[in-house]
Amino acid sequence: MPTALQTTCPPAALLLARLLPAALFLHEGFAKLGNYAGAVRYGEAFGVPGVLMPGAIAVELGCGVALVLGLFTRTAALLLAMFCVATAVIFHTKFGETNQLLHFEKNFALAGALLALAVAGPGPWSVSDLKSATSARE
Repeated sequence: MPTALQTTCPPAALLLARLLPAALFLHEGFAKLGNYAGAVRYGEAFGVPGVLMPGAIAVELGCGVALVLGLFTRTAALLLAMFCVATAVIFHTKFGETNQLLHFEKNFALAGALLALAVAGPGPWSVSDLKSATSARE
């Protein structure tokens, strides 16, 4: 028989696995909206066309909200993992600078965590699970 710890920790851990990266992406998406021109200039300095900024913001905000809700979690986590790898490779390759190396490594570590979340799914404390439970009762 599972202990209280075994039945409570996995759902709580999956909730945190969704909320912690979501907070980062939501913050960054809103920061880009708040300083749109600066974000475009920054991206363009690395060769990223400004026309891609709305897509980047949409990924960060849309997938961030999806993670919070636990809705389309696998897809959102996979998109964000790819986003992390892309941003690491585009923006953080000056490995001689400790800060850049740290951001590169952090992006890959976050991508790994997001891939694990994509495999695990949202867990029982999610809108997806609530929808499944409601559908099963009907």
